Amino acid sequence: MSNSPPLWKASVAVPKERTADTASLLELSPPAPQAVLIVQDPFLADAIVEALYEALPDAAFLTRLTGHPVTVAPLPDQDWIRHSQEGLPPVRAGRFFVYGAHDAGEVPPGLLAIRIEAGLAFGTGHHETTALCLVALWQLAKMRRFSRVLDLGCGTGVLAIAAAKLWRQRVLASDIDAVAVEVARENARANGVAPLIRAATADGLDSPAVRAHAPFDLICANILAAPLTRIAPALSAALAPHGVALLSGLLRNQEALVLGFYRAQGLVLRKALRDGPWSALVLERGRG
Repeated sequence: MSNSPPLWKASVAVPKERTADTASLLELSPPAPQAVLIVQDPFLADAIVEALYEALPDAAFLTRLTGHPVTVAPLPDQDWIRHSQEGLPPVRAGRFFVYGAHDAGEVPPGLLAIRIEAGLAFGTGHHETTALCLVALWQLAKMRRFSRVLDLGCGTGVLAIAAAKLWRQRVLASDIDAVAVEVARENARANGVAPLIRAATADGLDSPAVRAHAPFDLICANILAAPLTRIAPALSAALAPHGVALLSGLLRNQEALVLGFYRAQGLVLRKALRDGPWSALVLERGRG
């Protein structure tokens, strides 16, 4: 990757008890980072939270966001990406067991294994919103089957892979980022579900690739609160009667905002899953 443009690393020192919250703030605030790493020294009170960006982030904005001075510097991407994923433990969410190639442990019996290599895409299962979505999918699978599924803003494709493993049906995984789409394809192959997953580069719900497969029985959108509100009419229109929308990437204090936009489209909240400050919403469209 010697000919790749430089990546940008934002670094901030925070008390160790605030590292998880700071990392989550960086992950879900614009511009979206490609990965976030926490560096801790057992003999120091503070830890360093680092975020990797493809475009130059605004250090002043990130400083205001975190409440601590943030420095930004250019950094070549290859070694940092590998380093950011080394040692990540496997994640259990619902019946799913999400792990990386570096993990040599065995999958516990009775669980559905998903091997994810993030590369330059979001979604290893370690963020609370991804884990919440996996739990929600597992809970939905106990109630009904879905034959037409869209993973909107798929990132690594972890939710698309989970849906394919649960229902053994075709799943459309779309993302505006062509790199993420290729990562999703590679992960689908690694998990033996490539024939079930079509990964496509698409800008939202109005792209030909998405329109051609609508309406959907289930749409997963683990993005951010602001884009969730903007796409509410289009997402609702892409749902089949009695279709389900799984929305995440939002904070608990953003639930009412997001729900207001979707209730206006006729969707009904069926369940809210929460982990700390993060939420995932399961909504259903009424029968038409």
